[in-house]
Amino acid sequence: MDSAPRVIDLHAHAVLEAGFGVAGRHGPELAVDSDGVSFFRIGEYRMKPMAYRGTVFMDFGMRLERMDKVGIDLQLLSPNPLTFFHGIEKELAVRFCRVHNDAMAEVVARYPGRLLGSAALPMQDPDAAARELERAVEDLGLVAAYVGTDYPFPLDDPCLDDLYRTFVALDVPLFLHPSSTDGAGMPADARLNRFDLGLIVGYAYDESLAVASLVYGGVLERHPHLDICISHGGGALPFLIGRYEGIARFRDWAPQSVKENGFRHEVRKLWFDAHVEGQGALDLLIDAVGRDRLVYGTNFGGWDTPASTSAFDASLTANAEALLRLNGSRREPQSR
Repeated sequence: MDSAPRVIDLHAHAVLEAGFGVAGRHGPELAVDSDGVSFFRIGEYRMKPMAYRGTVFMDFGMRLERMDKVGIDLQLLSPNPLTFFHGIEKELAVRFCRVHNDAMAEVVARYPGRLLGSAALPMQDPDAAARELERAVEDLGLVAAYVGTDYPFPLDDPCLDDLYRTFVALDVPLFLHPSSTDGAGMPADARLNRFDLGLIVGYAYDESLAVASLVYGGVLERHPHLDICISHGGGALPFLIGRYEGIARFRDWAPQSVKENGFRHEVRKLWFDAHVEGQGALDLLIDAVGRDRLVYGTNFGGWDTPASTSAFDASLTANAEALLRLNGSRREPQSR
């Protein structure tokens, strides 16, 4: 009897002790306040209550036990989005990323066949990010990079083109995930500081902007072999795709690829993790981008981690293998 297909989780953050305090005054710091409440500090931003120690974020034996319970066979570890540090001094960001990537490589080396690692990059300095990506992939054996969505410049800025070419040359994917902080301060919109709206609305906002910047900004046109995966189904993309499509017909800023093929065609050159809430949201996502551009993700250990995997989750394994270039597989660019 054939065995069940393995399940690969591509949305699983880790918190690494080695990185604590490496970004100078920006932290990261895990501490307890005067009332005995644990918190995690990054610059001026505090997530409270938060005690990462003794959880799957830092205890990797515990992580593997929970992976087994949920039904996850292989997991790509990524940096904690709070520690992307894209808004701090570039020298500190470079130092943090080097230390973090060294520690990430050490962790995944202890669990071959169960954990893979992705790199943190100092995106405020694209040249330094390209050098660190080369080191992380060629020297450390990391298989991807996981970065934020908000830098001192947009995702389609030409200053990123050499970095994008480095991803293609190294044949590794780029994962984009929002953060609640730039590493120095609080969210610019104070309304997001209430009711965890930064996680609910703020992330979707940034993911939606990322989709627009990559497609409208011509990144996929300039770099047709670049694989980029966006978290949480691209934010509001499934709901807004008709408006993304419609506006491009009336504006001369649309790149040639969108003018000729339409937004829907071009957006399907991106990848998306299918970590969305509810069947209705998933149906909208599938209708917008198709199943072959989706990978399984859990936000493992977070408030929205699923309790088990499904047949649909397992059906996305071939996509994950292609995106991560596992088993010698690679997804060739498609014309739609």
